[in-house]
Amino acid sequence: MVSPDRADRREELLDAADRVVRREGPRASMNAIAAEAGITKPILYRHFGDKNGLYQALADRHGAAMLDRIREALAAPLGRRELVENVLDSYLAAIESAPQIYRFLAHPDPAADGLSPAGPLAPTLQAIASELSAAIASQIDLGPDRDLLAEAWGQAITGMVLAAGDWWLEHRGFPRERMVQTLADLLWGRLAAAADNPSATNNHNGHQGH
Repeated sequence: MVSPDRADRREELLDAADRVVRREGPRASMNAIAAEAGITKPILYRHFGDKNGLYQALADRHGAAMLDRIREALAAPLGRRELVENVLDSYLAAIESAPQIYRFLAHPDPAADGLSPAGPLAPTLQAIASELSAAIASQIDLGPDRDLLAEAWGQAITGMVLAAGDWWLEHRGFPRERMVQTLADLLWGRLAAAADNPSATNNHNGHQGH
């Protein structure tokens, strides 16, 4: 069990890491983080085990906040198109608010080519995909293969938004609001045409009646 003092010190070190990564992005070094915290690198390793341990601690901190935003967006009492836009905007707003943190956690190797969703943020992305799949399965009538299709859609939407978000952060060709509309338009095919799940509609109407 971690002592309260050690836990507080660990949070202070993560705060220092946050500051360095926000300045330097994926190229932030352990030496720079240790210097920011006023300690030596071996002491930094003592708290986190190794570089990967520090990466994962930062991912746990920021990934939990991102997942909370997505869950809150999914729970909003909105129509289907507005709900899609709300979820897209929540994700893009999260990466826009701390782009260097996002790059550091989603793409920890700045020399790597391509858009691999690797790195410490991968578990958060998988959790987001699961949340989307559960929401799709509960709210949309996709027939007998509902659960399988919902899982495929949740994975596909998460992968699409990951790649699109990476591109948007780098190019910023238009504002976030237009990027949300662009992605929502792309999704607005079978998702728009599918009927609502009757049980989800009844539950929503019952909730509104309270």
